[in-house]
Amino acid sequence: MEKINIDERAEKARQLFYDGYNCAQSVVLAYCDYFDIDPSLVASISAPLGGGMGRLREVCGAVSGMFMVLGLYYKNDAPADLAKRKLVYTAVQELAAKSKELNGSIICRELLNLDHKSDIPTPEARTEAYYKRRPCANYVASAARLVGEKLNEELDSL
Repeated sequence: MEKINIDERAEKARQLFYDGYNCAQSVVLAYCDYFDIDPSLVASISAPLGGGMGRLREVCGAVSGMFMVLGLYYKNDAPADLAKRKLVYTAVQELAAKSKELNGSIICRELLNLDHKSDIPTPEARTEAYYKRRPCANYVASAARLVGEKLNEELDSL
């Protein structure tokens, strides 16, 4: 696999968010070509993770998308391969810690300073006012950057 242009992937993820994809979709879609995966499939399987998992405001969708990219890289598809599972979980914990250090939390409602635990399932319209009060595009870019850095580290160690 080739090294990742991290700035390009981060900006691609940010633009995908501005194009209307949710936070999880934006991160995973920014990498789908790298793994040669159909963008429509990627958008569909990551869609439920937006808004902190279906607007429940739990784990940030950008963080969840970052974890999905790790899954694509490590390919832990054999249930008996506990060593590979440990490798994946180690990477998840490492990037979760880095994301928390950078952004203060990996929990959607905390990142957005919300005073409630969940929202109605209807997403908000993407207006100029929405983008002004939501820092999500920055979290999306941050997650795309962090996972790109991790993948480049892995590629450097090969």
